[in-house]
Amino acid sequence: MEEGISIDTYIDKLLTECKKGNEMYQEKLYRHFYGYALSICRLYTYSDHEAVSILNDSFLKAFSSIQKKGYNNSIPFKNWLRRILINTAIDNYRKNAKHNNYLQIEEAEHLETNTNTINDLTAEDIIKLLDFLPETHRLVFNLYEIQGYNHLEISSKLGISESTSRVFLTRAKRKLRVLICENFKEIYGR
Repeated sequence: MEEGISIDTYIDKLLTECKKGNEMYQEKLYRHFYGYALSICRLYTYSDHEAVSILNDSFLKAFSSIQKKGYNNSIPFKNWLRRILINTAIDNYRKNAKHNNYLQIEEAEHLETNTNTINDLTAEDIIKLLDFLPETHRLVFNLYEIQGYNHLEISSKLGISESTSRVFLTRAKRKLRVLICENFKEIYGR
């Protein structure tokens, strides 16, 4: 980033040059938002490789849109990019849906969770635990709990009913509770 200018001015300059198709500025924009974008994409995949693939597809869509229509700065660029990242992750899910296996989560007995155990969780721990969820459960959990979508929006995006979205969220939370208890007993002997 150039010294002496605000972050907003810097982003505006990058976007102006990206509209012209300037690859050097596209790379700068990509690098500037890479960490943020990767963290969003990783929530929706089981592997870093697949997350990077979604990230790259998202940036291609963003650059194409910027060049064709220009970026409408009525919403912050970061929010606009986030929407593209999530939609691309959902598209990736749909494309691979035929390969998804819908595992039934067995009924878990009610387990008491130690609040201190949950407070000990790091972001890395949570992402590792999310990797144990079936793909659809993980997707619904991320859209609802992390991105703030409601069940109507999720059902529309994924082509499922609202009640199915609720069921997947409930099952994801149940499985996460079990995983938290199992993993912390194993790691911390609690």
